[in-house]
Amino acid sequence: MQERKRLEQAVSTDQDLAGRLSDLEALFELAREGEPVEDDIRREMEALGATAERLETNMLLSGENDARNAIVTLHPGAGGVESQDWAQMLMRMYLRWAEREGFNVTINDVQPGEEAGIKSATFTVAGENAYGLLQSETGVHRLVRISPFDSNARRHTSFASVFVYPEIDDEITVQINPDDLRVDTFCSSGPGGQGVNTTYSAVRLTHLPTGIVVQCQNERSQIKNKAFAMKILRSRLYELELEKKREETKKLEASKMGIQFGSQIRSYVLAPYRLVKDHRTKFEMGDVDRVLDGDLEPFIHAYLVWKKTGAPVAEAAPERE
Repeated sequence: MQERKRLEQAVSTDQDLAGRLSDLEALFELAREGEPVEDDIRREMEALGATAERLETNMLLSGENDARNAIVTLHPGAGGVESQDWAQMLMRMYLRWAEREGFNVTINDVQPGEEAGIKSATFTVAGENAYGLLQSETGVHRLVRISPFDSNARRHTSFASVFVYPEIDDEITVQINPDDLRVDTFCSSGPGGQGVNTTYSAVRLTHLPTGIVVQCQNERSQIKNKAFAMKILRSRLYELELEKKREETKKLEASKMGIQFGSQIRSYVLAPYRLVKDHRTKFEMGDVDRVLDGDLEPFIHAYLVWKKTGAPVAEAAPERE
């Protein structure tokens, strides 16, 4: 059903693009006849550009876990109520983004601040490519503003950390390709009588991709020995997969940075000027309210391009009228 939904969306997008191109050709024809349709052409071109950017974003998602759901955790940095309020602003931003994108959100845990904001929050964003899109948000986010909690109206800098995990299935399915196995049979050794020692009942299995070797010679039947050896091999491979997932988790944890100045991935400046700038991609937008209201698509797209090419994306997004 997921595959069917994905294909239906692809067909629908193709039909939508074909319709838009047809409308645009008709508008150009009217323009050639002298009709005042410049504004209509501009709107159609902007809509086509936005659709093309969204398609490019989806094409850039090719990681092993990109299609999975995302688990998001937020923690304020030092600074008490200022940072706690900033963490809550970030949470609202991501919830609004998920709503715009049509994702389902489950709030797993929220610890409210004593005066305002939150001390921590964890929520799950469910939908196709949720992790692939939200992985760009992992890191420290910095806010500069005139504090609403300061009676002297001074400018404050606050930090909060965002970390995004892929939601991993609890069940690990171990599939063994017969072509990956080398099966050797040999005579059993040790006690058991001549029937055991003179027949090729013992079985040795070698899993070629991993080099794991298991063998069994306890039973008189080669079939039984092979079946038991397969059980052992599946258990060994299952443990290997668990170890891989533990290593992935360690790598993700190691990528966390301290919640402090100099480690931020993005700055949101509300005073003395207004600007949101991603320090990795160099992408920036002046409409801070638009970003805080959940319009993260330009930043996500810029991050995926930067991750793929290694080149910063310095072009600023056009302002909304």
